[in-house]
Amino acid sequence: MHPFAYRRATRDGEASALAASHEHAAFIAGGTELLPLCKAGILAPELVIDISRLPLDAVTSTDDGLVIGALARLSEVADHPLVRRDVPVIVEALNASASPQIRNVATIGGNLMQRSRCHYFRGDALPCNKRAAGSGCGARFGENRAHAIFGASEHCAATHASDLAVALVALDSRLRLRRPDGERCVLLEDFYCQPGDTPWRETELRPGELIVAVEIGRGSDACRSSYLKLRDRASFEFAVVSVAAVLAIEGGRITEARIAAGGVGTKPWRLRGSEKVLRNETAGETLFRLAASNAADGAVPLKHNGFKLKLLRRSVLRVLMSLCGVSIAGEPS
Repeated sequence: MHPFAYRRATRDGEASALAASHEHAAFIAGGTELLPLCKAGILAPELVIDISRLPLDAVTSTDDGLVIGALARLSEVADHPLVRRDVPVIVEALNASASPQIRNVATIGGNLMQRSRCHYFRGDALPCNKRAAGSGCGARFGENRAHAIFGASEHCAATHASDLAVALVALDSRLRLRRPDGERCVLLEDFYCQPGDTPWRETELRPGELIVAVEIGRGSDACRSSYLKLRDRASFEFAVVSVAAVLAIEGGRITEARIAAGGVGTKPWRLRGSEKVLRNETAGETLFRLAASNAADGAVPLKHNGFKLKLLRRSVLRVLMSLCGVSIAGEPS
C-alpha cells in the first residue's frame, strides 16, 4: 500500500470539506471495499478520511417513506423492524450479500459505492480501462462469462456488484448527497454511469460529496416485493443473475410494476420491457410468462455469457410467480 495521511471527521461538513480540498482523498467507514483496493494497488489516496463516527446510521420512518443512514451496517438494516415490515426486498438482498462477518462491518453507503468485481479490474495481468485508462478491455475478447449483457461498451463490460443496489433501484430509491455548499438528491438509478468511453467514471458523485442517506418512498399497502439471487456457489459469491421485483396488485390488477436485475448490467438494470407488459393488466401466469419473455430485450451478450439471456427470463418468471403464490409448471426458453 502507498502511504497516506489519516483524518477522523467529527461532522459530515468537515468530511466533505476535507475531501473537496484534496484531489486524491477517500472516505473510510467499514473499510471492506477501500482496504482491498488499496492493497491491490488500484487506489492510492493521499488522504483517508474516517467517517465511521458520524451520526449517519439511523433508520427512520417519515411521512414520505423510509430513510436509511449511509453508515448503518448491512446486518443492522437487515434486522431492523421497519425494514423487515415495509421493504422485505431489502432484507432479502442484504442477507444474500457477502458473509455475515462482512455484513457486520460494511455500511450501506459503502456497499452502494463498491466497485466492480471483474477479474480484469481486480488483477493487473491483463488490460482494464477502469484501472488504467486507455489500456484496453480484456473482457471483450477474453473470458467474459461473468460480464454484462446490458450497457457494455467497447471499453468496458464489467457488471455492477451490489445486491442492495438492485433492490433499491426496483424501489425507485434516492440518494441524499451532501457537500460543503449544500445537499442534493438523485435517483439511485441515475447515480450510476454506464461505461461509454469513460469507464473509470462510475458514479455522478461530485468532488467532496458524501452519501448521507438512502430515501425510499412509501409504497401502497398493495405492494409486494422480492429478491432472487442466482450464483455459482451458495455463500459469499456475487450474482450471476439477480432480480428484484416490486408489484402493487389491487383487485387482481397490477397497478405498479418495477423490476431491476443484477449480474447482467454495467449498473443495476431496470427491465422496462417487462414492466410495461405488467402494468394495468390482470396478474396471472400467462401475463408473467409474457413479461419474462421480454426481460432480455436489448441485451447484447458476449462470447461466453449468452446463457444469461435464458437465466434472466427464468429468474423474472420465478420472482413474479412467487410474489403471487403461483407454482411454475414450466419455464420460458
